[in-house]
Amino acid sequence: MADAVIVVDMQRGFLEAGNPLYCGDEAREIIPRVVELLREEAGKGSALFFTADTHDPDDREFQMFPAHCVRGTKEAEIIPELAEFVAQGTVIRKWRYSAFFETDLAQRLAELKPHKLIVMGLCTDICVMYTVADARNRDYPVGVVASGVASFDPEAHQFALKHMEKLLGARIV
Repeated sequence: MADAVIVVDMQRGFLEAGNPLYCGDEAREIIPRVVELLREEAGKGSALFFTADTHDPDDREFQMFPAHCVRGTKEAEIIPELAEFVAQGTVIRKWRYSAFFETDLAQRLAELKPHKLIVMGLCTDICVMYTVADARNRDYPVGVVASGVASFDPEAHQFALKHMEKLLGARIV
């Protein structure tokens, strides 16, 4: 198997204005880069995974963050700009920060045996970082695409990139 790409939480709830956890116009700027990289990786035969933050209406996470990406709502949908790639890949619905927590992602990756994982998406300092941490704890080589990640908090974004590189051993590309 070639590589596996994990696109983290590129959903309407985070990338469309008017939603409670909209990450902002700057976050939308990564969309063309993500599309470009997905096109390249799909052409190479890489497996494509798309995580989708998906919560029940009474999720305890809403004690920390406003209600967002509730199961069955438009907010929980992956943005339309990625639709052609989503159709070629696998959607992993998750309800916590890491894409590995109580999902079948680890099993799917174990079956594929990718050379490395390439990670893009939102938010750099939350779901991206925790997914990368769990991938590194499983000994996967990980590349994080700096131009393909964003957060609503610029300081936390920069911290997360450094943390993933220096402490988790991810390659920032």
